[in-house]
Amino acid sequence: MSIKCAFIFPGQGSQATGMGKDFFENSTIAKEMFAQAKERTGIDFETLLFSENEELGKTEFTQPAILLVSAIATKLFVEKTGITPVLTLGHSLGEFSALVASGALDAIDAVELVNLRGKLMADACSKQEVGMLVCLGLDDATVEGICQSQRESGKSVWAVNYNSDGQIVIAGIKKDLEMLVEVLKEAKAKRAMLLNMSVASHCPLLNSATAPLAIKLQEVIKDDFIAPVISNVTAKPYNSKSEALELLPKQLVMPVLYKQSIKNSDAEVDCYIEFGHGKVLTGLNKSSATKPTFNVFDMASLEATIQALKEL
Repeated sequence: MSIKCAFIFPGQGSQATGMGKDFFENSTIAKEMFAQAKERTGIDFETLLFSENEELGKTEFTQPAILLVSAIATKLFVEKTGITPVLTLGHSLGEFSALVASGALDAIDAVELVNLRGKLMADACSKQEVGMLVCLGLDDATVEGICQSQRESGKSVWAVNYNSDGQIVIAGIKKDLEMLVEVLKEAKAKRAMLLNMSVASHCPLLNSATAPLAIKLQEVIKDDFIAPVISNVTAKPYNSKSEALELLPKQLVMPVLYKQSIKNSDAEVDCYIEFGHGKVLTGLNKSSATKPTFNVFDMASLEATIQALKEL
């Protein structure tokens, strides 16, 4: 198949109990990767993912769990089809899954890396009550202007995720976000709602996490890119270890330019394939992409995507 596919990967918030179970029950590869990830991190991923528990909602466990399932989905698809991506991209945490798909990061190294990333993020936010909220129905400039005005008055709020036109996530100190809800509604936002998040991603509140993450990145990133990765920071491709080492620490404290990344990539691909639980990015792509988005999150969707690609 000579189809040009972009492999795309969800971030935190896409997790759910039971994700990856169908892969685990029906694939030797999945079982092996679960075992390797457990051996490396000490995390019992079967219990974490397949039983009700509070741990899955904690960022140091959420991140490796999501990445593991995404990496398994990708490996099964590539082994079955021989299709490799022409580019990869992910939303926040998903950029690390994208690095795995691009060959620049071993899957089990990546599980360990994002487990550390989650711990660093939690530690950076542990001394203050922080959060994130989603704003719907306002344009970028309006939200940015409101956040800027709030910061000038002493508040700590930043626009951090540009998900799609009219959907922006804002991070900051929780009490400042609570006050911001009314400000956004007064500006005619269709919705402004606090999210169930214990960290404030992609803003200066995570500055303390960047240096230790950079050290670990130096150890595990390889110069073996088979396809470029679209940076969350720049919305442009990179394909070298040196660029990854420069961009990925910045990614912790700078906005995720997801919709810009899709718009910049759209002319280069025939389709997008979202690997991992849920269809979060598929939903976002509806307003930013002109090409179809398929999903691989269990064995049935794997087969359905393969069939859909044959019909393109």
